[in-house]
Formats: sequence, C-alpha cells, structure tokens
Amino acid sequence: MRRHRVILHADMDAFFASVSMIERPDLVGHPVAVGGSGNRGVVLAATYPARVFGVHSGMPMARARRLCPHLVVLRPDSERYQQVSGSVMQLFRTVTPFVEPVSMEEAFLDVTGVPEDPVQLAHRLRDQVSDEQGITCSVGVAPSKVVAKIASRAAKPDGLRVVAPPDVVAFLHPLPVGELWGVGERTEEVLLRLGLRTVGDIAHTPVQTLRRALGDGQGRHLHEIAWGRDDRRVTPQQRERSIGSDETFSSDVDDPVEIHRRLLRLADRTTARVRSAELVGRTVTLKVRFSDFTTITRSRTLRQHTDVSHEVYATARDLYDALGLQRARVRLVGVRMEGLIDRAGCPVQPRLDEPTHGWADADRAVDRASARFGAGAVRPASLLVQTAR
Repeated sequence: MRRHRVILHADMDAFFASVSMIERPDLVGHPVAVGGSGNRGVVLAATYPARVFGVHSGMPMARARRLCPHLVVLRPDSERYQQVSGSVMQLFRTVTPFVEPVSMEEAFLDVTGVPEDPVQLAHRLRDQVSDEQGITCSVGVAPSKVVAKIASRAAKPDGLRVVAPPDVVAFLHPLPVGELWGVGERTEEVLLRLGLRTVGDIAHTPVQTLRRALGDGQGRHLHEIAWGRDDRRVTPQQRERSIGSDETFSSDVDDPVEIHRRLLRLADRTTARVRSAELVGRTVTLKVRFSDFTTITRSRTLRQHTDVSHEVYATARDLYDALGLQRARVRLVGVRMEGLIDRAGCPVQPRLDEPTHGWADADRAVDRASARFGAGAVRPASLLVQTAR
C-alpha cells in the first residue's frame, strides 16, 4: 500500500511589511505599507489592515494614501528581509533536509519521514518563527505541493489548515478556479468563458476540452490538480546558476505596451545566452524598478525546463501584468532565468502538439542567422517596428 506524502507549505504573512514593523511594535494592527514615500512611490507590500482599504502591492503610493489617509509608510530594508528569510529557512532545515524555498517568504517542506506528528510539527514551527523572528507564518499541511499551497492561503493570516488525503477533493472542488496554483488572470478568463467557475467544474470537464482551450500540457495539468493529483517532489535548494538582462529606460515609462516590448527584447536576449551556453532553465524572474528606485521581483517556476524565448517572454509578461501597476512609472525592467542546468542533463521534451514547438524552431533559426550575420540580424517583428520609429 502506497504511503501518502506529508507536505507543508509555509508562507510568511505580509512578510515585507511584518519584517519592517519588527522595530515598530506600536504599528501592529494598523494599516502599514512598505515602499517609496514620495508621490511617485509604489507599494511593495501592505499589512492586512491596509488591504481592507484596498491597498495592495504594485499600487502607486499616492493612490494608496487616497484610499487610506492614515496609512503609515515604511521604507524597504532589503538586507533585513534577506536576514530574516535566511533564518527562517535554516529553521526549516533543522526539521528536514527537503526544504524548497519558493521565494524569500515561502517554502515547501517534505516531512514524510519525520517522526513528529505533522500537525504538532506545523504548530511548533509557527511558534518558533513567531518567537525567534517576531513575524507570523501560515502553514498548509497536505499530501501534495499544490494542495498544501492552497491550504496555506486558506489559513491566512496566522493560521494552520490541514487537508488529509480523504478530504482533498472536498476541499478543492468548491474553490473558485482562480484559487488553483498556476491559474493566472489569462487562464482564469479562458476557464470562465468555458463556464468553469469552480475547481470542481474543471475536474468534471473532459480533459480533451481543457486541452483544446489551454494547450495539451496545461489542460492535462489543470485536470490532474483539480483532483488533487500532484506528484511533484520537494526539491532542496542547490547552488543555482542564472542568466538575465536588465534595461533602464531613458526616461520613466508608464505605458504597458512599451514595457511589454522591452520584456520581449530582454527575454529574447536572455534565452539566446541560455541556448548559447547549452543550458535550460525552469524559473523566470521579473525585476521592476520604479521611479523612486523601489525594486520588486516576482518569479514563476515552469512545469519543465525550457530555453524557448516566447515561453520566457509570456511568463515575464504575465508576472508584470499580475502586478496591476495602474500606470506606475517604471525606471528599469529585467528578465532572468534561474535554476539552470546543462541541457544534455535534462533534455527538453519535444512537444509537437503544443505552441512552444514552433517557437523553439524559430529560436534555432534565429540562432543560426545570428551566428552567420551577427547578433540582432533577426528579431521579433514588434522590435523592428520600434526601431523603425
């Protein structure tokens, strides 16, 4: 009989704001935002009391102040965030070597072989994070990564949610489709157009219908996780190589079309370097620096390693769109591929029935042209239009 895995997903509550408030306990329970304090500043993070007023990350600080006139604004402290995050991850590694940081503020833990009762363990870790770091942590306990992540979100703020194997379907199926891990705004729009409003609706839709609407890979993947089936392992963090490119605008930009165009160029440049090094990557990281020099990063881990420029661009674009910046003025954008490994050690599986296959062939053709005629000899049409202007 197969033994069920026990996966924890730990997520620090309002991490950046909470860490910034460690030295300001008088602000606990008050609406607080972290970010640039000037009129052109941008919200990096907001406490839950601030979110009640509609304040959220990526919002111009001027708008946040209008929504919440008594908002307290704190400057970001990147060094302190790194320090607290490192301490929390080290605490997790005292429990199990199988710790996979997803970002500075969240991680998966595989505690399948740990003798301690997983619920008691989750309570203990939450207590230790609070006692040692002065911040709170929400934890989801489940038999898979996807369910554990959704459970931790349901536990927020400062809570614990346990989903036992027999309860997975009952937990997932009433949830809105947007609650599924990996369903972004664009995918959610497609699902809603199909009349699929809950995770249960996805589960009871023929997989062929989902494949036609979303592509073979994503359609099958969503159908599987809608039933709670997720065999992805918790992968301990290793020394990772990364390749990326940044560009600073000559003047601050608030036009999403122009920013998308720049992301396309950066993705094209980054993946060309990745292919040249005979590597493939699995995590795409977006960097955005605003006019007040506040900088934020967002990352997404793909289902498999890739070196396809269009896939990296689409991911970076989705990460940017998800910020909901409302025409905040941007000074710099960057695209980086992380989790790089040798292509020979993890060959990208051919996906003849998916859109990325044609893009991969196009990338190879561009590489050959660049090798013969020089870099930039062949570029995406939208970049040529920009040059013509």
